[in-house]
Amino acid sequence: MPIIPSPSYASTFQHLTLSFPFENVLHVELNRPPVNAFNTALWREYGAVFDSIANDPTVRVVVLSSAVTKAFSAGVDLSELLALPQYADPGRRGLLIRTHLLAFQHAIGAPSRIPQPVIAAVHGVTFGLALDALSAVDVRWAATDASFSIKEVDVGLAADLGTLARMPKLIGNTSLLYELALEGRTFGADEASRLGIVSRVVDGSREEVVSAAIAFAKVVAGKSPVAVVGVKRFLAHALDHSMEEALEYQATWGAFALQTKDLRESVKAIKNKQKIKYDNLTEPSRDKAKL
Repeated sequence: MPIIPSPSYASTFQHLTLSFPFENVLHVELNRPPVNAFNTALWREYGAVFDSIANDPTVRVVVLSSAVTKAFSAGVDLSELLALPQYADPGRRGLLIRTHLLAFQHAIGAPSRIPQPVIAAVHGVTFGLALDALSAVDVRWAATDASFSIKEVDVGLAADLGTLARMPKLIGNTSLLYELALEGRTFGADEASRLGIVSRVVDGSREEVVSAAIAFAKVVAGKSPVAVVGVKRFLAHALDHSMEEALEYQATWGAFALQTKDLRESVKAIKNKQKIKYDNLTEPSRDKAKL
């Protein structure tokens, strides 16, 4: 199989490794040894890479994992908590800290805003901020050696970067979520699965869960990109709207999506029992088509 070059923007990141294991499947690995603790440089890169991916038509699916053997991420770099903006006046200091937190939240939530689905494959230590990051992706898988903790309560904080905002909408057992957030205890992959934090537990560690996620991503990347984007948009919209609003949104989307050539080509391929290769979506800034 020919080697697919990394995207042009890959070289701009110090703490992230980007590669194409298969066509249209981008693998993004956290790479800040020893445990991928998030400092300012890492979380800013994390937000920026997904901003770049959003406008890359060669990427149809993203797999997010860790390049280090011990952990997906141990959470925030604790030294960052002690380096918040300083100002003598508490009002001004509060505004600076709020601006900092909003930027931090925006970066960690970046996977939820891009059109491509993001599949997280976690192993080892997955603490604190790692769960904030997981709450913003679309599919969450864990290796059997993964260990989780909503750890913020142990450093005098409530998780404020996504876990306690998104997880209540994603999982069914709010009582257990309260329990874990209040106690901060460590729990394993099986309990994470029962809670709904992850949808699949893969036997093994980093290599096994990443391989499984990439195999799944390859299947998804072979689908119509118009359909895949639609699935993500429909589900994301439905989480925050009533059923009536969701159906109206889907009807509006369908008014143009039903006109895609992918539909006609798919029906033809099914009838003729043929495989089909769909075109990439067009990069918005380079779309020269005339209306």
